[in-house]
This record gives sequence, structure tokens and C-alpha cells, in this order.
Amino acid sequence: MNIQIFGTNKSSDTKKAVRFFKERNIKFQLVDIKEKGLSKGEFNSVMQAVGGYENMLDEKCKDSETLTLIKYLSPEDKIPKILENQQVLKLPIVRNGKEATVGYTPDIWKGWA
Repeated sequence: MNIQIFGTNKSSDTKKAVRFFKERNIKFQLVDIKEKGLSKGEFNSVMQAVGGYENMLDEKCKDSETLTLIKYLSPEDKIPKILENQQVLKLPIVRNGKEATVGYTPDIWKGWA
């Protein structure tokens, strides 16, 4: 298992994800999305695993203006804008090889262990 958790120190769901894997002694790599965001390849891999970028957007994010802008952009401009503004993504993003989840989803992670 090669677990990566993308999130922020302030995100309570990210903290819960870290605790989930620590309690089970599962090694993981924590990536602060504010310091080092998802690369285009990582983003595309997660997007494929979760069924599209729409499932990755956080409707309750603080940057509602950018989120609204993304919704009205042409399809080819949406992903570059999301990559520039990763604060609109639902956290945590947890990757395990080709599998990925968005948000706090311990039921799915249990299946990985």
C-alpha cells in the first residue's frame, strides 16, 4: 500500500484521515496542498478514480467566487483553473495507487487495508 493524503493542517477531515491511518499502523505520506498541490498527473489520476472533477469540488469552500467562475468556464478551461486554485477541492484527497477518495471516507479506506 502506498497511501498519500493531500490536505491542510486546518482541515478537520484531513486530521481525521491521518488519525485513521495512524491507528491502523498504515504508513502514509501527508502532502500539504497549500505548499505542494496536486500535479496535473496526480489530479487526472484522482479525477479518473472518483468519476470526474465535479466530484472533487467542495461546494462549501471559502473561495465561492472561484468555484462559481469554474462552473461557468468552458470545459477545456476548467481543469487548468482548478489546478491553479486547489483551495476549491474537497479534502482530504487520499490516494492508494490507482484508487482515490475525496473527503472523509473511512469505509472505503478499510477495504484498502
